[in-house]
Amino acid sequence: MTSKGAGTAFSRKNYRLSTEPEKSKVTGIVNSRLLNDYLHCVFTSADGNQPAAAYRKHLTFQNLQEHLDRLLAEKSGSEDSRDQVAEGRLGPSTVVLDHTSGFEGLLLVDDDLLGVIGHSNFGSIRATTCVYKGKWIYEVLISSQGLMQIGWCTLNCKFNQEEGVGDTPDSYAYDGNRVRKWNVTTTNYGKSWAAGDIVSCLIDLDEGTIAFCLNGMSLGTAFDNITRGAGMAYFPAISLSFKESVAFNFGSRPLRYPVEGYFPLQDPPAADLVKAHKLLGYLKNVIHIGIDVTEGKLVEKDTSMWQLQGEPTVLITLAHIFNYFSPLLCKVYLVEDVLMTFLLSILERGGAVEAHPLIQQLLDLMWLLMEEYEVHECLKQLLMSLLRAYRFSPIIPDLGLQIHYLRLTIAVLKHEKSRKYLLSNVLFDVLRSVVFFYIKSPLRVEEAGLQELIPTTWWPNRFTKEGKENKEVKEESAEERLRRRAYERGCQRLKKRIEVVEGLQVQILKLLLNNKDRGGGEASRYIFLNKFRKFLQENSSNRGNLTVLCPPEYMVCFLHRLIAALRFFWDGHKAKSPATVSSEEAYVPPQLFYNGKVDYFDLQRLGGLLSHLKKTLKDDLAAKANVVIDPAELQAVTMDDLDEDEESATSAAQSQRPSAALAIGGALARPGWLSSPTLGRANRFLSTAAVSLMNPRRPLGALEKIKVRTLSVEQRTEEDIEGSHGNEGLLLGKPPEEPDQPITENSLLEVLDGIIMMYNLSVHQQLGKMVGVSDDVNEYAMALKDTEEKISRCPKRRRDIHEELLKSQKVFSEKLNHLSRRLAWINVTIYSKEKMQDIYWLLRVCIRTIEHGDRTGSLFAFMPEFYLSVAMNSYSALKNYFSPVNSMEELPGYEETLMRLAAILAKHFADSRIVGTDIRDSLMQALASYVCYPHSLRAVERIPEEQRISMMKNLLAPYEQRPWAQTNWILVRLWRGCGFGYRYTRLPHLLKTKPEDASLPSLQKPCPSTLLQRHMADLLSSDRDLAPSFLNSVLNQLNWAFSEFIGMIQEIQQAAERLERNFVDSRQLKVCATCFDLSVSLLRVLEMTVTLAPEIFLDWNRPSSELLLRRLAQLLNQVLNRVTAERNLFDRVVNLRLPGLESVDHYPILVAVTGILVRLLVDTDAQGVERATAVLLADPCFQLRSIQYLLGHAEPSALAAAAPATEKRHFSLHTYTDYISTEELVKVDKMLNHLSEESKQAAATTLPTSEEDLCPICYAHPISAIFRPCSHKSCKACINQHLMNNKDCFFCKATITGVDDFTKPASS
Repeated sequence: MTSKGAGTAFSRKNYRLSTEPEKSKVTGIVNSRLLNDYLHCVFTSADGNQPAAAYRKHLTFQNLQEHLDRLLAEKSGSEDSRDQVAEGRLGPSTVVLDHTSGFEGLLLVDDDLLGVIGHSNFGSIRATTCVYKGKWIYEVLISSQGLMQIGWCTLNCKFNQEEGVGDTPDSYAYDGNRVRKWNVTTTNYGKSWAAGDIVSCLIDLDEGTIAFCLNGMSLGTAFDNITRGAGMAYFPAISLSFKESVAFNFGSRPLRYPVEGYFPLQDPPAADLVKAHKLLGYLKNVIHIGIDVTEGKLVEKDTSMWQLQGEPTVLITLAHIFNYFSPLLCKVYLVEDVLMTFLLSILERGGAVEAHPLIQQLLDLMWLLMEEYEVHECLKQLLMSLLRAYRFSPIIPDLGLQIHYLRLTIAVLKHEKSRKYLLSNVLFDVLRSVVFFYIKSPLRVEEAGLQELIPTTWWPNRFTKEGKENKEVKEESAEERLRRRAYERGCQRLKKRIEVVEGLQVQILKLLLNNKDRGGGEASRYIFLNKFRKFLQENSSNRGNLTVLCPPEYMVCFLHRLIAALRFFWDGHKAKSPATVSSEEAYVPPQLFYNGKVDYFDLQRLGGLLSHLKKTLKDDLAAKANVVIDPAELQAVTMDDLDEDEESATSAAQSQRPSAALAIGGALARPGWLSSPTLGRANRFLSTAAVSLMNPRRPLGALEKIKVRTLSVEQRTEEDIEGSHGNEGLLLGKPPEEPDQPITENSLLEVLDGIIMMYNLSVHQQLGKMVGVSDDVNEYAMALKDTEEKISRCPKRRRDIHEELLKSQKVFSEKLNHLSRRLAWINVTIYSKEKMQDIYWLLRVCIRTIEHGDRTGSLFAFMPEFYLSVAMNSYSALKNYFSPVNSMEELPGYEETLMRLAAILAKHFADSRIVGTDIRDSLMQALASYVCYPHSLRAVERIPEEQRISMMKNLLAPYEQRPWAQTNWILVRLWRGCGFGYRYTRLPHLLKTKPEDASLPSLQKPCPSTLLQRHMADLLSSDRDLAPSFLNSVLNQLNWAFSEFIGMIQEIQQAAERLERNFVDSRQLKVCATCFDLSVSLLRVLEMTVTLAPEIFLDWNRPSSELLLRRLAQLLNQVLNRVTAERNLFDRVVNLRLPGLESVDHYPILVAVTGILVRLLVDTDAQGVERATAVLLADPCFQLRSIQYLLGHAEPSALAAAAPATEKRHFSLHTYTDYISTEELVKVDKMLNHLSEESKQAAATTLPTSEEDLCPICYAHPISAIFRPCSHKSCKACINQHLMNNKDCFFCKATITGVDDFTKPASS
C-alpha cells in the first residue's frame, strides 16, 4: 500500500520488522509481539470486546489490510433499521430543488441546488422528492427575514406571481415574517423569525398533521386533517419575495434539530457513517496508545500533547487508517458529523487554542497521508460546516456556541498550509467568510437570555418639546438612578461577553494578515490582500450581481475587526522600526492614487475619469512624481468599449485576469451573499418568462479591449507591494511634497485604503439604519409617559377608560423592556465607545490623507472621491449616531480634528480640481450642516483667516451655473439670529395654530457668525466687481423662485376650487413649499447684504448702485403686493392648510421684506433714506397699503366688504411680540409714517407725463437714454439691466456700442 502526502511515499518494503531488542532501541521499529499487541489494541472489533490473546490472530502489517477490511465489513444491529421506511417516498434519493420544472417566477438557485434567492415579486419552487406516508422532516436555514411562505404542496398546486405556497388548496405554509399560517385562508401562528434562524417543517401523513419548529422549539400543530389518499403526495416547497433567500437541508447534512420519529427526506449515508466512526475510533486509539520500545510494552499517552515524532510503526498504522478514511472525508455529511464533532471535542477541554496542538498534528497528518484533492475537499467542507454552524447557532447568554466554532476556525487557520490553501481557494472564493466576523443581533430577546443578563431595564425619561429654548432638566429620582445603574451594569456584563467573541474574530484576521509565513510560497497577507481587493471590487459595483453583495450589517463588524488587526500590526511594525509613523498618525500617501499599483476599479476620482486624468496630467506626473504613463494606456477608449463596460460591470473584473487564472477561477463557485449560508453565487437563473433578464456577459477571451492597468490584482507579488532593493513597491512615484519619513509596511497601507472604501460602500448607511431602535425607544417612552399622565387624570367613575389605559400601559412597558434590552445589544456591538473610536480614527486618517493629497497640487485630482465622502460621513455618524451613548466631545484631539475638517470643507467645496457634481454637492451640504451648530461653526471661525476669506469669496461668487440653493442656505445660516424677527426655532405661525404638535418642522437654534459676516462685508465693499455680479444673481434667482411659487399656488388654488373631489399631487406641494422657502432665504441674504454693506445700494458713486436699488425695490414691491392683497390667491392657499405647505405663511416672507425696508428707510443716513425712498416711490408697483398691511391696517373698502366675517383676523406684526422686539416694531411704525408722508408729497409734486415720453419697455419711467449707433431710446434702468446679460438692441438687434443721456428738447 502506498499513501501519498507532501511528496513522501511510504510503502511496506521500506520497513523490515526486527526481533532484535537492541536494534529496536535505535530505530524505533518494534518486534512482532509488541506490534501484534499494538495493532490489536488499535483495531478493536465493533463490540469492543477483545478475544483472549491465545485466540487472537497474529497481526502484522502484511495482513493488517485484510483484518481492517473484515472489521469495516462487520454490521452493527442498527444499520438496516431504516430500510422499511423508505417506501413512503417518491423521487431521487438525493433531494434537491426542482430547477427544471418545479418553479414559478424568477429565482436564482445555488450550484448545490439547495439555496434559493427570490428575483421577482413572489417566486415559488418545490423539491424533487415527495412523500405520501410516514413522518418526514426537512430544515430551512433563513438567510433573510423578509416575506416568505415555507411548507408543503402537491403536484396539482398552481402558483403565480401573486399566489404561492399556502395560497392554494392542498398547500400549507408558515410565514414567520407576518407570524401566520396559510392554507387558502390565514390565521396567527408561531413566532417571528430572523436571519440566522432554522425552521423545521414536519409532516405526519399517518395522522394527517403538519407542524413547524423554530430553532428546535415546537410551534405546535399548524394543520390537521390534511388531504391524504390516492394520488396525494407532498413536496417541500417555498414562495419568497424579491431578494429574500434561504437554504434547504433535506438530509444531505446532519439535521441541526432532529425530531424523534421523523425522518429526513434524504437518507443519511448510514454505511459510510458506521465506517467513518469506526475509523475515527482507530485514529483515537493510535493517539491514546503509545509504544515504549525500551520496556517493550504499550503505554497510555496524554492525548492533548500527542506528536508523531517520526515513529515508523505509528506512521504505517496511520497510513492504513487514512487509506480508508480519506475518501470518506470528502463527503459533507461525514465531515460535519464525524470530523467536525471530533475536532470540537478536542477543544472542549477549555484553555487557549494554542494549548491544543493535537489539531495541528492531525492537519499535518491529513496533508501527509491524503491525496491533495482529498485534503482540499475536506478542508473546504469543514470550513463550510463551521461557517454554517456559526451563523445558524442560536444566541445564548454566554455566546458559548459562537465561541466554540470560532475557536475551531482559529485552530484550523493556525495550520500554515491549510490556511494558505483556504485563503487562496475557499475563504473568499467559495465561502462568505465575512460571516465569521459578524455577531447577529437577537430579535427575540427572551431566547437570547438577555433577561437574565440584563434583569433591570431602563430608558431615558426626560423629554423636552423641540423649539423651547429653556430645557428643564429634571433631576432623576433615586429609584430611576438605581434602575439606570443596574441597567448599565447589565450592559457591561453583556459587553464583556461580546468582547470575547470580538477578540476571537480579530485573532482570525491576525492569522490571515500574517506576513512572516513564507514557507512554501507567498505569505498569507499577500494572498489576503488580493482576495480582499477583489471582494471590494465585487461590492463597489452597484450594478453587480445581487448575490455577490455583502450585507451591510456584516460589513460593519468586518470593518471594526479589520481596524483592530491592522492597528495591531501597524503598531507592531512601529515598535520594531521607531522611525516609522504610529497608527495614531496613519494616512494613505498620495502616490497610491496615481501610480497604478492599487486597483480602484471604475471608482470616480476627484478630477473625473482616470483615463482622462492620465492624458491631461501626464506632464505633471512626469515632472512631479517621475511617473511615465505607458503610451498604450493613453490610447483613446472608444465609445464601443465604454458601452461594453456599462453593459457588464461584473465581467470587467474577470476579464482583467490573465487567461490562465480564468481557467481556474471560472470553475470555482463565487460567494452568494443573500442565498445559501455557505455556497456561493447562484449561477442558475430560473425564469418562467420567455426572455432571461440577465445582462449579456462579455466573452471571457476578449482581453484585448481591457483598459490597461499597471498590474492586475491577481498578478501582484510581495515584491510588487512591499518593494525591495530600490524598488518602492506601492509607494512608487513619491511627490516632492511628501516627507521622507517611512510610514509603515506598504501592505498595511493597502489594507487601510480598503477599510476606508468599505466604510463608504455600506457601513455608513448601516450605522444610520440601526439608530432606528433608539428612536423607537424614545417614541414608546413618550407614549408610556403620556399614558401614565392620562391614568393619573382619569376620573374614578370611568373604570372602563381606566382599564383600557392600564392595558395600554402594560403593552408599552413590555415593548420598552424588550427594546431596551435589544438597544443594549446594539449599543455594545455597534455604538460602543471602542467602535466610536474606530470611526473617529478613520475620520482622522481621511483628514490626513486629504491634507497630504492637497499639497501635491494638480495630482490631488487622482484621489478617489470616497476619501472626501468618508471624511464627511464619518463626522456625521460620530455627531448623529453615537451621541445618545457617547459624546464626541470626549474624543482626544476633538477640537483640532473639527477645525481641520472645517478647513477641508471650506477649501474644497469650490475647488476647481474637483469636477464631480455629486461630491461638490456633498461638500456644500456638509459645510451647510457645519455652520448650523455653534460648536462646528466656531471650528470654521478658527481656520486661518486667509482660508476664511477665500471661503466667503467662493460663497459670494455669482449663483448662475452652480448649485446656488446650498450656498444661499449657508449664508442664511450665518445670518440667522441677526435679521429682523429672525430668532425663531419653530415657525411662529405654526406655533400659533398648532402649539402642541411635536412633529412640526423645527430649525436649529440660531448661531450667527459675526466674524464671517465681517469678512463678507469687507469683500462686498472692497471688490467693486464682486458685489454687483453677486447681487444681480441673487435678484435673478429671487425673481425666478417667487414667480415659480406664484404660478404653482395658482394651479393648487384651481385644483382646490374644482367641484369634483381631487387631490393635489404631494410632489407639487413639496416643490411649491421649496420655492417659497428659497424666496424667503434669498430675501434674507439680501437683508444681510443691505445690513452689512448698505453702500452697495446707496452709494451712487458706484456704477451699479442705482440699478441694483431699483431692481431690489421692484422685487420687494412685487412680493408685498402679491402677499398682502386682501382675499388674494396667497391668502386663500394659506387658509387651505394643505399638508406639505405648512411653512407657507405671511410671517416668514413679510418679516424678511420688512427687514430690508427698515434697513434702507430707517437705519441709514439721511442721504441714503432719501435715495431709497425716491426709488421705492418711483416704482410703478409701489402701494402704500402693502406697507400698512404689515401692522394690521386694512383698507376701508376691504373692511366694509368683509363686515359679515368678523371672526377673520388680519395679519399684524404686533401679534408676534415673542419674536419681534419692541424696538423693531417702533422702527416699522416710523417707516410707515415716513412713507405715508413722502408718498403724499410725491403725489402732489408729480407732473403728468405723456405716454410718448415714457420708456417703451417698462412704461414706468421717462425716456432717459439713447443707444449708439441705432438711436433707439428707453429709460436708463431698463437699458442698464438689459446690458448686464445682452449687448443687442431691444428693437433692431444691432450691437449697442454706447449709451448717452437723453433730454427731451424744450421746443417740443
